[in-house]
Amino acid sequence: MKKLIMLVVSGVLIGSAFGQSFEESVSTNEIPEKPKISVGADFAMQFQSLRHHANVDLIPLGSNINLPTANLVINALLAQGIKVNLETYLSSRHHVEAWVKGGYLLIDRLPFIKSKFTDRLMDFMTFKTGVMEINYGDAHFRRSDNGKVINNLFVGNYILDAFTTAPSFEALFRSNGILMMGAISTGTLKPSLVGYNAGTQTYSPYNAHEELAFYWKAGYDNQITDHLRLRATLSGYHASNHHFGSLHNGDRTGSRYYLVMNRVSNSPDDVNPAMNHMSGTWIPGFTDKDNSIMMNLFARYRVVEFFVTYETVTATPAFGGPEFKYTQYAGEGVLRFGNEEQFYGGFRYNYVKNDTGSSINRIQAGGGWLLTPNILVKAEYVDQNYSGFEIYGGTGGFNGVMIETSISF
Repeated sequence: MKKLIMLVVSGVLIGSAFGQSFEESVSTNEIPEKPKISVGADFAMQFQSLRHHANVDLIPLGSNINLPTANLVINALLAQGIKVNLETYLSSRHHVEAWVKGGYLLIDRLPFIKSKFTDRLMDFMTFKTGVMEINYGDAHFRRSDNGKVINNLFVGNYILDAFTTAPSFEALFRSNGILMMGAISTGTLKPSLVGYNAGTQTYSPYNAHEELAFYWKAGYDNQITDHLRLRATLSGYHASNHHFGSLHNGDRTGSRYYLVMNRVSNSPDDVNPAMNHMSGTWIPGFTDKDNSIMMNLFARYRVVEFFVTYETVTATPAFGGPEFKYTQYAGEGVLRFGNEEQFYGGFRYNYVKNDTGSSINRIQAGGGWLLTPNILVKAEYVDQNYSGFEIYGGTGGFNGVMIETSISF
């Protein structure tokens, strides 16, 4: 029973090859004599057949295979309950060369402090620190991250994608299904000591203590019965002043919908996948003040699964521009079937609007086959529409089929 509770609390859904994982934990039973190293990798490749339209000229799109992407993951168990992680993007849409995503230290035990009180405290606490994917909201647990797409049952990520890596520290409390997390971060994937304004020919020093971002999460996650799991969380992210906050524009690898909605400008950049690398998403440009709230609900009963997201963002662009508000709704339902639940079908609806009257809505319908616990083949039909976008002459959109294969180990 104790083992079952530990697995549920760590975010592993018992008895399912597709078990949804959330916050991770370190094994606290193993005491390595020397660092124990494990190496993993993620590979992904898509076939894209999409068409787009607008009231302006867009580039023509063919149907072909996109640039394959890959991640390399190295983990090392340094001591009882202490793990270090390093992840490298080997190839991505935005950069064909290898470059480091980040790395962090995950601590579930403090073996260097000989204290019964500390041991008891660490039965409930997890500390995480490094340059890492910040734990704001639950949607980032179900997204594709370059070559790692096995977490995403669909192909594209959310339209308003709250994902970034940044130097951060998180303290997480978990007990009997209750979870509470408080964290502090530099708030940017581009730390810098000083900036230069070419227009005014002035320099601006950047001080970390003046630009700190704070984020938190509170919720409940429990296996209610053998067949029912419920998880509900409320998260917040707050930055009052920043030179380049990156919460909603921190994905440096690029989206899965290559070249969609690229306008004709008679430039080689029109057909360069690395340019406009977040095509198909909505980058609001908030880099200064950012107050974001996300609510998530995850439920699974037997072979039926639901995940719901509601998010509001009130923020300002660089150098203290006008304040805008964005609202995002998303919901998805999944049905799993097969003797080992190796097949699934699902539907996702995503809608984002801002207070100036612009909006984007998207439907994704698809399914997949988990050939082995490490190999996934999935396909989706996507239909996305834009309203109130001057860049597209008011309206536009794209639709078509995506097929994606994934290997993760």
